[in-house]
Amino acid sequence: MPLLGSVPERLAANHYDVDEEESHIEVDQDAARRTQAGPLLERVCAARVYTSQPDGSVLVQAAACLECGTCLAVAPPGVLRWHYPRGGFGIAFREG
Repeated sequence: MPLLGSVPERLAANHYDVDEEESHIEVDQDAARRTQAGPLLERVCAARVYTSQPDGSVLVQAAACLECGTCLAVAPPGVLRWHYPRGGFGIAFREG
């Protein structure tokens, strides 16, 4: 039986085409501060797209997004504007 490798090794095999003109994730920073959503987003994102800042704002590295939509499902209403990347952009899974 072949070894599958670690999760980070398998994730590194994916290919990303980053849309430099239009991010598919936007954070309403006022809503993020008001709801303290940053730590929740950090905790649920397997790709570590979100980084909570001391002032309550949230940094986003959309290029690492696996497009699973978990963040959108758990974020307090109004914090995220999320959609799939435009055609031809986003992640191409190579390991299932």
